[in-house]
Amino acid sequence: MSIYLIPDGLDGERLDLAAARITGLSRSRVEQIATDGGIRLDGRVVSKSDRVHAGGMLEIEIPAERTVHVTPVMVSGVRIVHDDRDIVVVDKPAGVAAHPSLGWEGPSVVEHLAAAGFRISTSGAPERQGIVQRLDVGTSGLMVVAKSEHAYTVLKRAFRDRTVSKTYQALVQGLPDPLTGTIEAPIGRHPGHDWKMAIVEGGRHSVTHYETLEAHTTASLLEIHLETGRTHQIRVHMAAVRHPCVGDPLYGADPVLAARLGLERQWLHATELSFAHPGTGDQVLFTSEPPEDLALALATVRR
Repeated sequence: MSIYLIPDGLDGERLDLAAARITGLSRSRVEQIATDGGIRLDGRVVSKSDRVHAGGMLEIEIPAERTVHVTPVMVSGVRIVHDDRDIVVVDKPAGVAAHPSLGWEGPSVVEHLAAAGFRISTSGAPERQGIVQRLDVGTSGLMVVAKSEHAYTVLKRAFRDRTVSKTYQALVQGLPDPLTGTIEAPIGRHPGHDWKMAIVEGGRHSVTHYETLEAHTTASLLEIHLETGRTHQIRVHMAAVRHPCVGDPLYGADPVLAARLGLERQWLHATELSFAHPGTGDQVLFTSEPPEDLALALATVRR
C-alpha cells in the first residue's frame, strides 16, 4: 500500500487525473486499480471520477507488474511496406497484436520484427520497444515502428500532437445520416466489461471524421480519419451512432450478416498512413489495400 497526500494544486481534480500525476502511473492503469477497489481517499474506497481535496490522504494498492516476454517468432502474413534506418512500416494482418501483453498468447508485430532481425528502438517498455502506435488485434493495415531513438521521440510527439494522418476504411451496418460527419464523444473503459470501451462521462476526448464512399442495401463503406487515437475508437463511435462495423459483435453488429459475408472479425482496415519522416522531415505516405477476407465480404455486399 502506497500513501500520498493531495497537494494544494490538485484540489478539486478527478481522482484518476490526480493519482496519475502523483504516482507517475498511466491514467488507464489508475482507472483499472480504482475499478478493482484499490484506491482509498481518507479511508474510503473511491471511484475514478470522484474529486480529491487538498490535504486528503490517498492510499493506493499498486499490484505487482507481471513480466511480459518477447519471444522472436516469424508471423505469417506480416508485410514490410517500407524500411530505412529510422522506421519500418508494417502491413499487419488481423489476428496479430502490435506487441505482446498480459492475457494475449497469439503472435505480435514486435516478435515478428525481432525474429526477422530488425533492430528496433529500445525506448518504451521491453515488450513495446519501438511501438509508437497500435492497431487492434482484429484490425488489419498500416502501422509504423521506430528503429532509432530519434525516430521514437519524434514520432511519439507527432502522434501526441496529432500531426500524423491516419485513414481507415470501414464497412458499417446501415446508412449513416448525414453521409459525411464528425463524431465527438469521450471514450473510456466500459464500466461492466474488462475488454470493452464505451462513451463515458469523464472519458478521453475522442474525435472521428467519416465520409460515405459506397451505400448498399445492408451496409455502407466509409472512409474514416482519426483526429485522436483511442482504443477501439472507430468501433465505439460507429456503434454509438447505431452503425457498428460489420462483423463486430462486441459492439452490437449483427452476427447473421457477418456469417453471410464470411467475416470472422470486424470489417476495418488502416489504408493510409502519412507523416513527416523523422529522419528527413519529408512528408511520406504509405497505402494498403483491404485484404482478401474484407474484399470478398465487400464484393458480396455489392452484389
